[in-house]
Amino acid sequence: MADTELIHIGFGNILAMNRVISIASPGSAPIKRLIQEARGKNLVVDMTNGRRTKAVLIMDSNHVVLAAINPETISGRVGNNRGSSKAATGADGRLS
Repeated sequence: MADTELIHIGFGNILAMNRVISIASPGSAPIKRLIQEARGKNLVVDMTNGRRTKAVLIMDSNHVVLAAINPETISGRVGNNRGSSKAATGADGRLS
């Protein structure tokens, strides 16, 4: 089983990135419709702390997570987190 990869997505909120299917910007009509349908099913997790939604994360459980940081920022944090774990273990995956 894979380790859980936790990423800070702003305002003290942390998300398990290994459960995320996709990250989208909230501006398009299909994404807005997806959020409204998820609200109707009580599947929206609002992690914006009252701020404007900048990223919509679709989870493997059909939950829709709203975040107040840009999708690029979230992606960068995932890359940085994965890069730092490789630095600690070395290129071949062994602990140095």
